[in-house]
Amino acid sequence: MTTVTPATVTPATTTRRSASTVAARGKGRRATMTTPRAGGATRARATVRASGGAGDDVVRVMVNGVSGKMGHATACAVVRREGFELVPYALTKRAGATTDVLGVEVTGVDVSVEDAGEVLERAKREYPGFVVVDYTLPESVNANAELYVKHGVPFVMGTTGGDREKMLAEVKASGNYAVIAPQMGKQVVAFQAAMKLMAEQFPNAFEGYTLTVTESHQSSKKDTSGTAKAIVASFNDLGCGFDIKDIELVRDVESQTGKMGVPEEHLLGHAFHTYRLTSPDGTVSFEFQHNVCGRNIYAEGTVDAVGFLKRKIASKDPKTLYDMIDVLGEGAMK
Repeated sequence: MTTVTPATVTPATTTRRSASTVAARGKGRRATMTTPRAGGATRARATVRASGGAGDDVVRVMVNGVSGKMGHATACAVVRREGFELVPYALTKRAGATTDVLGVEVTGVDVSVEDAGEVLERAKREYPGFVVVDYTLPESVNANAELYVKHGVPFVMGTTGGDREKMLAEVKASGNYAVIAPQMGKQVVAFQAAMKLMAEQFPNAFEGYTLTVTESHQSSKKDTSGTAKAIVASFNDLGCGFDIKDIELVRDVESQTGKMGVPEEHLLGHAFHTYRLTSPDGTVSFEFQHNVCGRNIYAEGTVDAVGFLKRKIASKDPKTLYDMIDVLGEGAMK
C-alpha cells in the first residue's frame, strides 16, 4: 500500500493565540505548551488548573493526524463545538510539526523521538477523560488501535484501510470504548443504513442485475472507499454478486471534472460515488449517487461520534464498540 503523508494545512484567516499558551475551552483550565528541547525534538506539555473535577462535562479531544486535511477539518469542528476542548498536542511521525487550528496551536509530538504510550498517559493526567480521533494513515490503523486499547483510551477511528476485521475483533474483545466506521458523514451513513435495511428486508431483490461502481476522491486517497465497500456489501445481499476489486477508482483530474462532474475547486477534497444496476436484458436500470464536496460533513459527524461515545462511557453502557449507524440511531446529531 502506498504511504500517504498528510499535508500540513494552514488556515488563511484566524487570530493566532500565543505559541506558548493556549487558553483552554474548559472552565478554569489553561494549557501551557513548551516546545524547544534538546536534540531538536518537540514536546508538548499541558499544565492543568481544574475547577470541575469529576463533574467537569467538557469533552476533550486529541486529534491524531491534525496536520492532514481531514484531521484539521475535524480539529476545527472541535474548536467550534460548544462544550468541547481541543488537546493542544497530538501524535505525529513528522518532527516539529505545529498546526494552527482556528487560533489554537497544536504541537505534533514526534513518536520516533517520544514514546507514544507515554504521551497518551500524560494526556490522561492533563486532560482526564479525553477521546482520541484518528485520521492518520491506512497502514497505521491497526497499530494505532492497538495502542489506544493498550492504554485504555476511548477513540473514534475515522481512518480507512488496514485489517478491519482484525481491528474490530480485537477492540470488541478488549472492552475499550470506540466508534469505528469507514464513513463519518451523517447523511451518507443514513443512505448506507437504508441500503443495509433494504437488503435485510428484500434479499436477492436484484438477483441477475449487473452492478457497476465508480468512486472519485482526491488523488491523495490511494485505497478504495470504505463506504463504497459497505454499499457493495448491501447490493450483494440484494443478489448482485459484485467483486470489490471491480470498483473503478477515479483519481485523475480529467476524468473527475469530465466523467464525474467534480467542481474544480473541490478536486482536493471530494467524494463522488455512483452505483448503477442494469437488468439482465438491459431494459431496466437504477442509479444511486452520493456526491460530497469538501470535508465539513465528515468533520461534524466525527465530533458527533465523540459526543456519543462520551455519553456511552458516562452511562457505563455494556456495549463498547459502535459504528456511525449507532450514532445516527441515537438522533443526537448537531
